Amino acid sequence: MFTLISFINCLIGTPGVGKTTLGKELASRTGMTYVNVGDLAQEGQLYDGYDEEYECPILDEDRVVDELENKMKEGGVIVDYHGCDFFPERWFHIVFVLQTDNTILYTRLEKRGYNVKKLQNNIQCEIFQILYEEALASYKNEIVHRLPSNVPEELESNLDQIMKWIEQWIKDNN
Repeated sequence: MFTLISFINCLIGTPGVGKTTLGKELASRTGMTYVNVGDLAQEGQLYDGYDEEYECPILDEDRVVDELENKMKEGGVIVDYHGCDFFPERWFHIVFVLQTDNTILYTRLEKRGYNVKKLQNNIQCEIFQILYEEALASYKNEIVHRLPSNVPEELESNLDQIMKWIEQWIKDNN
């Protein structure tokens, strides 16, 4: 287990790319605290309305940031959410953008029962790499990394790669 006093990372990506699976496994291996922003928002009712078109609540980003602020100061946190542009730049040491082939992603989202509009929007988001571009615009480019997330074997590879980044960060910062 690592000593991660202040290390914080962020996992972002289109719904269905495997952020939650990766985040929970990473937390299990490192002892870091895993925070799924969607779950946090649901538990605290951190919403600012409901989007009828996409059939989902609208996140109150300011309230989410307020809710997470103290936890982020403590460090040792893995944050899982679709996007990242509203999180303060100072929060993250590294940002991982998970990406999935569109045909695989389509099947995953279809199995979740996404309506046509929501499914198409998420696929377009992945095609145009919207979340990757958002991460590059929000954080220093050197801390933003893309990881493929198509097949179960890539999960293990991604975990190994992230663990190496964490180990290097610890060496560089302790």
